[in-house]
Amino acid sequence: MAEVALRQVVKKYGDVEAVRSIDLDIPNNEFVVLVGPSGCGKSTTLRMIAGLEEITSGDISIGGEIVNDLPPKDRDIAMVFQNYALYPHMTSFENMAFGLKLRKFSKAEIKQRVEHAARILDISELLERRPKALSGGQRQRVAMGRAIVRNPKVFLFDEPLSNLDAKLRVQMRTEIKRVHQKVKTTTVYVTHDQVEAMTLADRVVVMNNGIIEQIGPPQELYHKPRTRFVAGFIGSPAMNFIPCTIEAHGDGLRVRVSDTIALPVPAARAAPYRSAVGKEMTFGLRPEHITEPRPGNGAGNGNGDTDFAAVLDVVEPMGMETMVFFTINGTEVCGRVEPTAAGEAGTSMRLHANMDHMHLIDPATGLVL
Repeated sequence: MAEVALRQVVKKYGDVEAVRSIDLDIPNNEFVVLVGPSGCGKSTTLRMIAGLEEITSGDISIGGEIVNDLPPKDRDIAMVFQNYALYPHMTSFENMAFGLKLRKFSKAEIKQRVEHAARILDISELLERRPKALSGGQRQRVAMGRAIVRNPKVFLFDEPLSNLDAKLRVQMRTEIKRVHQKVKTTTVYVTHDQVEAMTLADRVVVMNNGIIEQIGPPQELYHKPRTRFVAGFIGSPAMNFIPCTIEAHGDGLRVRVSDTIALPVPAARAAPYRSAVGKEMTFGLRPEHITEPRPGNGAGNGNGDTDFAAVLDVVEPMGMETMVFFTINGTEVCGRVEPTAAGEAGTSMRLHANMDHMHLIDPATGLVL
């Protein structure tokens, strides 16, 4: 078994607390992604698991064994770095085999392991090439192969796709997911790219300012964020946040976002929101839930009060959809509409808010109600 557990782990650099008493359990064979902005503590956490950073306090265990005092070579982990870290004078085969040679594996065993990894990564024809003769994606595959041949308890990835261009990143993202499906090994992956986190992870760990904001499957974090930070960080374009007031309206509630726009709260959401009546709150709604009125989305079906008019500030055609930007009470808002639905910038457009997907956030605590 190769479960990884962190208990009350703290990392300080002098008076600066980079990681603040985090707890994390990673079951055997799970692919966990640590994601967050620069300086949030995600890479520091990965390096502490690897043994490249000493922990200030707390415990880290791998496979049930506390490894606080074990050097990296004795933790049975394999790490893939952002910069590949390949030896330029060695062939791909020699780079992948190097760690096994140091551990005195037989030539036959080394050959078998390297060729097996090369087949998984589809680089069998590249084994005799040196790094300078490889593309960025091919070098990253060799670096992954070097980790796979070790057959470690845990794979650690430290922003491995950061040096690749956008198209190659997408290809390698798919490759990494495919490899994990074949080589079921516990994996901890660090990235600042929330799209990578969403597409790769079994579970995502969102970090901010040295703490864990939320842990969960990608879809849970996307649809049920617990804090404003998670709601804004997960999703591209980001969730819209609009200052609002909750007001009673007959037997129900409304979200007042401007003098002219008050959107009805769905009946199923009314009970937990009643305590917020009369308070200044933050209304959250993702761009894909602000569209042109469409048959079946409530417009013309007794729910037309979820429609509103806005003057478009910017229109961005994207091919399969168009992004529209407008302002509500001084706050910029983004919507996603059908390609032919939007007019030109400066024109008024009728829009529809899907309130079934609304979020209400307490601005004082940053918590989602």
